[in-house]
Amino acid sequence: MMATTRTPGEVLRKARRKDSRAKRAKVAAVVDTMLTRGDPITFAGVTRAAGVSSWLVYADGVREHIETARTRQQRQPARATQTHPRADVASLQTDLELTRADNARLRTELSQARAAVQRQLGQQLDQLGSADLTARVEELTRQNRELRSEVGGLNRADTDLEQRLAETDEDLNAVRTSLRRMMRSDNQRGGIG
Repeated sequence: MMATTRTPGEVLRKARRKDSRAKRAKVAAVVDTMLTRGDPITFAGVTRAAGVSSWLVYADGVREHIETARTRQQRQPARATQTHPRADVASLQTDLELTRADNARLRTELSQARAAVQRQLGQQLDQLGSADLTARVEELTRQNRELRSEVGGLNRADTDLEQRLAETDEDLNAVRTSLRRMMRSDNQRGGIG
């Protein structure tokens, strides 16, 4: 019996088919896992979770599997006890980032305001008398106190958000640990019976 020699093109096509089957199987497994866990099934979410390119999730056969799972998920009754700590964490992280951006913007504005005040004060020193200068300095001092108070409030809000985020992370870890224990317990009970 004589061995047939395959061309490099045939070898490459076979390797591509094998890789495609493996990726499709991975996508199917990810979709099934998401459905089981109650994670929202979206094409972008499946792409991310499976680590595949976005065109694959829209390919024939794969797209239909995802759409069927989405339909099944929409028909399932909402779980009353299920919470989405990821949404809470994401929301807190977004709030934290927005607060940090506001703080940075306010610091920049404060720095610019100080520079502008110094320039204006220098110009006004040449033009105004001491009574006018005193009133202007008091006004600028008052504005400076207000800006510092606003920055302080934002810093406190930033600290509060960081604390809430840490607490939410702790809660999420506790839920995950509890879920693992429940799954282990269910698996052990299933193995004994």
